[in-house]
Amino acid sequence: MDKSFQNGVRHALGMAEAFDAKTEVARRVIFLADYLKKSGCNSYVLGISGGVDSTTCGMLAQRACTALRSEGYDCRFIAMRLPYGQQRDEREAQFALTTIQPDEMRTANIATATDAIISEQFGPTPPSGWAAEIAATIDFVKGNIKARQRMVVQYAIAGESNGLVLGTDHAAEALMGFFTKFGDGACDVAPLSGLNKRQVRELARYMGIPEVLVMKVPTADLEDLDPGKPDEKAYGVTYDVIDDYLEGMDIPVEYEKLIVAQYLKTQHKRMLPVFPLRHGYSGVSDHML
Repeated sequence: MDKSFQNGVRHALGMAEAFDAKTEVARRVIFLADYLKKSGCNSYVLGISGGVDSTTCGMLAQRACTALRSEGYDCRFIAMRLPYGQQRDEREAQFALTTIQPDEMRTANIATATDAIISEQFGPTPPSGWAAEIAATIDFVKGNIKARQRMVVQYAIAGESNGLVLGTDHAAEALMGFFTKFGDGACDVAPLSGLNKRQVRELARYMGIPEVLVMKVPTADLEDLDPGKPDEKAYGVTYDVIDDYLEGMDIPVEYEKLIVAQYLKTQHKRMLPVFPLRHGYSGVSDHML
């Protein structure tokens, strides 16, 4: 294995050498409380899907807001349900909300807005009426629109409530580039940053999140043609192998190649927009002009 590259990736994604769930929960709650207070904002906003990432992030945010209010600072945690039509896993999402007990809960169905964009740009014909290749492409595009519509709503609520939007991205998803650019990848604060999936689950267990939510099969659930598609199916590798890589362990060569290729392919997702420098920009070679 290329240990130098592996260690560089781990450093870039903020992976720590040591991990303790109790310490990490305390550190991240304190960070969220301090950041909200220093920002002068009065709310954190987060979409809750029923998976371990959003449930864990929501628990951290709720604890931070509760701590701030005990000190006399006016703030609240707003949990949002953002279904596309009727979500198949709505029961788990409601269980997550019951577990978190947010200060406020709101719901916005993104189906009408999403379908309007698809209809406007690609016509009213449903994917089943298109050729298979075209249908798959449009379905993928639609999935990204869903993710971006959800973030549009969260920022609208944050604007109304003088708030900040939370994101659920962690090191395993960041490594694989498994998020929608300017969709679920857009946020003001990313409380789970620097944790792999295994560590997120450990935080969840430490905070008392029920095991059925901790071990729920992770899915972005964005594709109409493959509903509930597991993350690991999309990756072609398990979270255990990804987490091993992020913890500096050796993994099979074929998986190392897959992970490295995906990391390099999705590098643009982890960067701010690029721009031409006024002096000395060398990102474009002569033959590209």
